[in-house]
Amino acid sequence: MRAVTVTPGVPNSLRLTEEWPEPAPEEGAILVEALAVGVCGTDHEIIAGSYGEAPPGQERLVLGHEALGRVLEDPTGRLHAGDLVAGIVRHPDPVPCTNCAVDEWDMCRNGLYTEHGIKGLPGFARDRWRVQPKFAVGLDPALAQVGMLLEPTSVVAKAWDHIERVGRRAEWKPQTVLVTGAGPIGLLAALLATQRELSVHVLDRATSGPKPDLVRALGATYHATPVAELDFEPDVVVECTGAPVVVMAVMYKVGPTGIVCLTGVSSGGRTIESDPGALNRALVLENNVVLGSVNANRRHWELAAEALARADRGWLNSLITRRVPVGGYADAYAPQPDDIKVVLDFQA
Repeated sequence: MRAVTVTPGVPNSLRLTEEWPEPAPEEGAILVEALAVGVCGTDHEIIAGSYGEAPPGQERLVLGHEALGRVLEDPTGRLHAGDLVAGIVRHPDPVPCTNCAVDEWDMCRNGLYTEHGIKGLPGFARDRWRVQPKFAVGLDPALAQVGMLLEPTSVVAKAWDHIERVGRRAEWKPQTVLVTGAGPIGLLAALLATQRELSVHVLDRATSGPKPDLVRALGATYHATPVAELDFEPDVVVECTGAPVVVMAVMYKVGPTGIVCLTGVSSGGRTIESDPGALNRALVLENNVVLGSVNANRRHWELAAEALARADRGWLNSLITRRVPVGGYADAYAPQPDDIKVVLDFQA
């Protein structure tokens, strides 16, 4: 069968292997036919050789962690042939740590977790894959064209879960949300904010292309100005760019008792001018909270599936700016200026 693979740590080793072995039974009882996988920045970094880890004893890693497939067989009876399914990316560490022991593998404390298509587990960019029932998430049949968005949606579902947990430290009635970055994570964070009936603002550098229209289609307000020039103080900020200047700016901008959730990952290596004393004063005197959030556990994946099922299908489809057949895999992994979400289509 076909599989899109890389040699981890070797830049530009991406290739389509035509005779990849069938998934081993020990990978999981549920056999799945691949429909599509989403492409994201993590894939680009693995292809560049920045990180990635093949399964034990193997030289190459199958890419793909934003999965959508259709069940071929499930002897456990949990799912049925024809059901749409996605595979949870992260698996708990074998020790396990305190959090992994209670299925909160997104909060792993020792870093020994594994991840499909990223770290120690084969990914989903292959014609067929297997998954353990515990890590299989069924989707509404109506999501057949957009179900690969479940993984990035699970990331923001977790972010909102933790924001709301922190908010419950006191009487909390947020009204205004600022999302920085209008990539897939930012747009999905905005979607979940609108589902909470909050006043949503999205900030991004783009002044043309699909992003402004996608934000307005949610009923949200689009901004292409620096954070400091915004004329309001948000109750919640979901920061999705990882850009150091933006990260610092939103910490100053958030309103009293506000919450800043950082979901973007900075590359490092850049120094910016800041006043840590002034930032400390603002955070302390206004009872503000800054937290980081990454990955998701099964509960968040299920919340994400519910959120996608409630969302407008046309809007979700609009997030997918390119659908590329597997034969054109190199084009799928080559970023283009107006890309939001690129999908590698195994059925085309």
